[in-house]
Amino acid sequence: MHDDRSLVEARLRRVLDERIRPAVYPESVPLDVAVWHAPGEPVPVAEGLAAEPGPIEVGARWGAPWGTSWFRVTGTVPEEWAGRTVEALLDLGFDENMPGFQCEGLVYRPDGTPVKGLNPRNQWVRVGAPVAGGEQVRLHIEAASNPVILDYHPFRPTWLGDKDTAGHEPQYTLTRMDLAVFDETVWQLVIDLEVLGELMAELPTDAQRRWEILRAVERALDAIDLQDVNGTAQQARSRLTDVLSAPAVPSAHRISAVGHAHIDSAWLWPLRETVRKVARTTANMTALIEDQPDFVFAMSQAQQWAWVKEHRPEVWARVKKAVADGRFVPAGGMWVESDTNMPGSEAMARQFVHGKRFFLDEFGVENDEAWLPDTFGFAAGLPQIIRAAGATRLLTQKISWSQTNKFPHHTFQWEGIDGTRIFTHFPPVDTYNCSMKGSELAHAARNFKDKGQARHSLAPTGWGDGGGGTTREMVAKAARARNLEGSPTVVWETPQEFFKKAEAEYPDPPVWVGELYLELHRATLTSQARTKQGNRRSEHLLREAELWAATAAVRTGFPYPYEELDRIWKTVLLHQFHDILPGSSIAWVHREARAAYQRIAAELDEIIDAAQRALAGEGERPLLFNAAPHSRNGVPALGAGEEEPPEETTVSERPEGGQILSNGLLRIEIDARGLVVSAYDLAGDRETIAPGTAANLLQLHPDFPNMWDAWDVDAFYRNAVTDLTSIDELTVAEDGRSVRITRSFGSSRVTQVLSLPPGERRLLIDTEVDWHETEKFLKLAFPLDLHAERYASETQFGHFHRPTHTNTSWETAKFEACNHRFIHLDEPGWGVAIVNDSTYGHDVTRTVRTDGDRGTTTTVRVSLLRAPRFPDPETDQGIHHFRHALVPGAGIADAVREGWRINLPERWVNGAGEVAPLVTVDNDGVVVTAVKLADDGSGDVVVRFHEAHGGRARATLTAGFEVAGVRVTDLLERPLDEQTPDPDGNHVSLRLRPFELVTLRFVAR
Repeated sequence: MHDDRSLVEARLRRVLDERIRPAVYPESVPLDVAVWHAPGEPVPVAEGLAAEPGPIEVGARWGAPWGTSWFRVTGTVPEEWAGRTVEALLDLGFDENMPGFQCEGLVYRPDGTPVKGLNPRNQWVRVGAPVAGGEQVRLHIEAASNPVILDYHPFRPTWLGDKDTAGHEPQYTLTRMDLAVFDETVWQLVIDLEVLGELMAELPTDAQRRWEILRAVERALDAIDLQDVNGTAQQARSRLTDVLSAPAVPSAHRISAVGHAHIDSAWLWPLRETVRKVARTTANMTALIEDQPDFVFAMSQAQQWAWVKEHRPEVWARVKKAVADGRFVPAGGMWVESDTNMPGSEAMARQFVHGKRFFLDEFGVENDEAWLPDTFGFAAGLPQIIRAAGATRLLTQKISWSQTNKFPHHTFQWEGIDGTRIFTHFPPVDTYNCSMKGSELAHAARNFKDKGQARHSLAPTGWGDGGGGTTREMVAKAARARNLEGSPTVVWETPQEFFKKAEAEYPDPPVWVGELYLELHRATLTSQARTKQGNRRSEHLLREAELWAATAAVRTGFPYPYEELDRIWKTVLLHQFHDILPGSSIAWVHREARAAYQRIAAELDEIIDAAQRALAGEGERPLLFNAAPHSRNGVPALGAGEEEPPEETTVSERPEGGQILSNGLLRIEIDARGLVVSAYDLAGDRETIAPGTAANLLQLHPDFPNMWDAWDVDAFYRNAVTDLTSIDELTVAEDGRSVRITRSFGSSRVTQVLSLPPGERRLLIDTEVDWHETEKFLKLAFPLDLHAERYASETQFGHFHRPTHTNTSWETAKFEACNHRFIHLDEPGWGVAIVNDSTYGHDVTRTVRTDGDRGTTTTVRVSLLRAPRFPDPETDQGIHHFRHALVPGAGIADAVREGWRINLPERWVNGAGEVAPLVTVDNDGVVVTAVKLADDGSGDVVVRFHEAHGGRARATLTAGFEVAGVRVTDLLERPLDEQTPDPDGNHVSLRLRPFELVTLRFVAR
């Protein structure tokens, strides 16, 4: 037989496009359309429905950027359509290739009942099936004219990302507003042919099955009268019955499809628009659930559920019913799908506390999985947090975006820093927006790396980001692939059902130890510095507020601010979403984030001040309140008292130019360029700075990645660097014990104050940058005289080691990484820490000196600022403040202590006398991360702590109040019966494994 495969395949494409798909709606009549453009921000539904619209015609432009327009469409079903299915086709000017990234709409009935969302792949609204003829149709559309930020020429700077700069030019053209007859037979034929055509394209060209499909498709096309598609569609379908009913082979890959609509809580739109995106999507999905008996939809992010409950109660009622029916599934158990690299220990824990508690309170549902398909890599401390929240599983997808190395597993056990393991699945379909295309299903089967051991994978199915979720076309395709020769089998299942099957068939999967590093989007550790600083500051203010309010409540009866703290925590957790905290959202989002952090700081400062004054009492003695987990200048951890005055620091002229700082512990030489050329540890008799180099060196790189400007920094940025050594001024500061340095570069200016606090082994570096560069990357370098093959960087509830070398491609790819409060490097017996108050990104490199002592220089560089122009063209322009400290002679215990100290500045209150800690720990290696009252309002005291040095520890916790009982709990403060401690009065003694996390709940007498 001659090979006519290409001829038949080309015929299929053209006939589908030009004849069959248009015949799905063979008859139509126009609807009458009117519109009212809401002034300013979106209005309540009742106001939009009541507004008096004006006329508008199809073909007219509408919609200023970020505006809301209320369309009213009216019409009459023609009498001659009686007995047929009729739909309204409502095209606001959609580009079908961009679901979720342009205008969207939510359709209402006149009484305000939501019908469904409108988006590029979902433009229809069912009017009747069948109709009687003559029905009056009246629908209202709340249409959002969200501008296209990421268009066909991506990453170009645009001012559309903020309502204040977006202008008023209409964005869209009203394209179609019709009533139309829906021919379901033709629609089913379209699905038949699409499924077979897509499957055929994935089979080998010499496969018998491919040719059987080809011949069947050819016979179906022969049966169609191109001038009467509707009259011949059923005949064509009948010729496809055999190939569509051929069953899958027993060894076929098995796909659990989960209805999904990944919605970024903010990204290329502001938070207020996400509220509406979620409402549109949930309206769509509850409608689809009612129509499709097998369909199951899962939605994560408790915050988004809460938005529906608060803002769209009529949609919420439908959601609650679908949840009760087991068809609309809460997933993930987190407040938002947060970044997991940068949130601090407590914040990461509270993501699960607030997320899981919402689903428990609203539905009685406890999720057993973390659901994070789009997060930009996963910190090594996360498995323990997941387990401590009562979950045991994780789903992610973003690892498939890694550019250098292909991850070796799809189903595996992920082991964190403390040894906790979490059953993890990484869907081989390589997308969290699966549309049930044959190419996607085939890719999942081919790509699956666990063949021979397992055959199950999960496919999150549906358009995201307001694209409407799962469509009826996807459901129809999944039905045909349920048991189809040549295809993986597909069944709709909940995440829990999938995980049960996956664990059962693969009881001993491979283990991946340590962080799940995404080899992409590394610049998210630096972009939008103010957002990151606001997050860090808020985390520590919340610690202080809970600590002092709890202490004051137990000691003085101070009213513990339960509701205020709950609300503030949820605001902070929301802003840890994986496109807000990482700095990859539009200007509007970050402008609002800055304002939110300012409000949070003011409110928490009030709570802290009130609690501290209640504790201090009346008096004039200056008391230092120490919220850190270690003693400070003679004041115990978590208590308040009078500071012990340390020795003074001296400042003297350096003979070669510059200044020398000394405090009896360290001797710091600052040369005439304002660079640190020596940091001598007097007790250790050891120089910190590598020979011939200088620390406190600001370095400027060009920064224009190949794509994803705010997200990415590509390795080639290092090929060009400018050392900022020119100086405007170097003076001794007014306090007489620190040095002030000013330097200018480009359009920017830096002022630094270097100080050596009395009695402390740390050089403080306060940096103010008035930043006006674009597409530049600013680093602060510390070349250290250390031979270290690895270094420690703090992560949640511990620290994690990374190599300093680049032996393999995996190590080379980690050229920019995350730390929290400290980085620590050491040789046996001596080390160095670099601590910070608000930065995350850094790099560590090593070189061997070829002259002199041939020693090793290990250089730590802290990432300060970037200046990408997309999606915010003015990213980080303006004044920034950073604080870092160089700590010579530091062990890991010093790094932990100094990291806390720099993030918890001193607070002084005049009072009567010292305030004893509410709880004390007799081991500095056991760090208390939270002291608070129990969330249930019982008055119980909750203390959370972990082993922080990376070794086994014994510790005794002593409560500073009378104790009636104590229990070990999970993060949600629920007792773990198998771990009941045996207290001795107010004392609880425990043994902890390295980095172990423990939560204790004390019942006060």
